[in-house]
Amino acid sequence: MIKEFIKDHYKHFNAAALIDASEAYVQHLEEGGKMMITLAGAMSTAELGRSLAEMIRQDKVQIISCTGANLEEDIMNLVAHSHYKRVPNYRDLNPQDEWDLLENHYNRVTDTCIPEEEAFRRLQKHLIKVWSDAEKAGERYFPHEFMYKMLLSGDLEQYYEIDPRNSWMLAAAEKNIPIVVPGWEDSTMGNIFASYCIKGQLKPSTTKSGIEYMMWLADWYVKNSEGKGIGFFQIGGGIAGDFPICVVPMLYQDMEMEDIPFWSYFCQISDSTTSYGSYSGAVPNEKITWGKLDIHTPKFVVESDATIVAPLMFAYVLGW
Repeated sequence: MIKEFIKDHYKHFNAAALIDASEAYVQHLEEGGKMMITLAGAMSTAELGRSLAEMIRQDKVQIISCTGANLEEDIMNLVAHSHYKRVPNYRDLNPQDEWDLLENHYNRVTDTCIPEEEAFRRLQKHLIKVWSDAEKAGERYFPHEFMYKMLLSGDLEQYYEIDPRNSWMLAAAEKNIPIVVPGWEDSTMGNIFASYCIKGQLKPSTTKSGIEYMMWLADWYVKNSEGKGIGFFQIGGGIAGDFPICVVPMLYQDMEMEDIPFWSYFCQISDSTTSYGSYSGAVPNEKITWGKLDIHTPKFVVESDATIVAPLMFAYVLGW
């Protein structure tokens, strides 16, 4: 078993931090707590769905915050996996090599290239329908809700190229767990939606905004923070983590809800160097001064590559 291997071999340094954070995650859930997972980077392209989907199915995560890229790229992998192109020697590419990939409609994410036609355009064809249908009906939805509608319609099943159990977005849609997607506008689908608005084919108001996401999250946090409270499991840094963690100081300081609980567990997996002024590189104690974490909040940092660490921690929590 993966869990037994980890417990037998991971004794010190980041390895020990991985075990401590995983054990605290399990304890948090066993004591009735809920957990938010935040996804930065290209974790969906790294196929995190192979373990995250099962975390969702087994109720090991109650809410997710992710970038627009992670929202869409899990679905792209679901419907276009065989068309992806691996570039294991990506460090050796010169500008001409990169240009050739572009000319062949491949967009590179480190050692993996996403195919434009089979991934981006395939989703676009189906999303324009759900966007247009909503607008004609006078309805508005969050970005993830449009993705859920597309997935649950069954229209994409004809394209499935991986085991659908390995898609975390499909698992999330089937469980209807909430997702917060700050900064969705800078994703590929966000860009495409903007292009339709520029051309006058859609209205920006059809998709709910980031401010509305924060308002929704504030309401959800208040309703779910009783008892053991809500933990915060952060993969990477950036807006996927910084946006949702701020809901607590907003409620406390700006809404003057002085009894609002702090986040009750915190773990960050990051290879960002500890540095001045960097959110991703800030140590957890700095978050105390911003009203995000309590003095007594269990705090963990695993300074390593999230594509390696996150699946191991999920396996540990799942008891694999």
